[in-house]
Amino acid sequence: MSNELDNFRVVLVSPIYGGNIGAVCRAMMNCGMSDLAIVEPRNDVDESDAVQRAYHAVGVYEKRKVFATLQEAVADCGSVAGTSARKGLYRSHAKSPREWAPDLLRSAQNGKVALVFGPEDKGLSNEHLALCTRIIQIPSHSSYESLNLSHAVMICCHEIFVASGVFEDSAQEWSPDAPSQLRERMLAMWEKTLYDIGFMNDEKGDHMMMGLRRILSRGQLTVNDVKILMGIARQTQWFVNRHRRLSGDAETPASEEFQDED
Repeated sequence: MSNELDNFRVVLVSPIYGGNIGAVCRAMMNCGMSDLAIVEPRNDVDESDAVQRAYHAVGVYEKRKVFATLQEAVADCGSVAGTSARKGLYRSHAKSPREWAPDLLRSAQNGKVALVFGPEDKGLSNEHLALCTRIIQIPSHSSYESLNLSHAVMICCHEIFVASGVFEDSAQEWSPDAPSQLRERMLAMWEKTLYDIGFMNDEKGDHMMMGLRRILSRGQLTVNDVKILMGIARQTQWFVNRHRRLSGDAETPASEEFQDED
């Protein structure tokens, strides 16, 4: 993976609330982006609120670029994607962030890509959208289609981040499916243990074991899973036998009764 995410610039046009700007910084950092531009900044924005809401992403805020016009902010961008919740003739080619993500990532391989967001109260104007090569519409319920600025940024950046393939699940030890022979050994251990602790009796033993089999067959059982279940049964059996020895009713210890073939 090259530096596609580094080539994305989030552009905020006249944001009203400092808290939203700070939250945007966090959303960007969550998605591996750091290039923030603010166009036509307002004089009454609470900068302390922006810093507080940015939290560990305050570096994104501190390195922000400020431009007098949107045209200046996107001058070096090959692709400019503007967000809009409104419908209309000039927005008929709009697509969702998920639909645009692969295309925007391809553009980012060769140069800067701008994601443009309008002010919280009215969004991007037609003049702003005229500078955009792509229109993004975020799907939302018809009862309330307007999204908070930082939420909109997070959705767009996250779709691009996921499409980039950068994220990898935490590495976990792989274990194959448990073979039938091992599962049957485990079930035999549990059958003896459940009899010995008085959970089952001869009358209902078969019925209860069928129930246990159904429970354990609802999902994948790996070798590691089965070994854990066998270990629990073995320890339970050891405790039962220890209790019997202390009470004078000695029985073969579980450590001898259940020998694993690891």
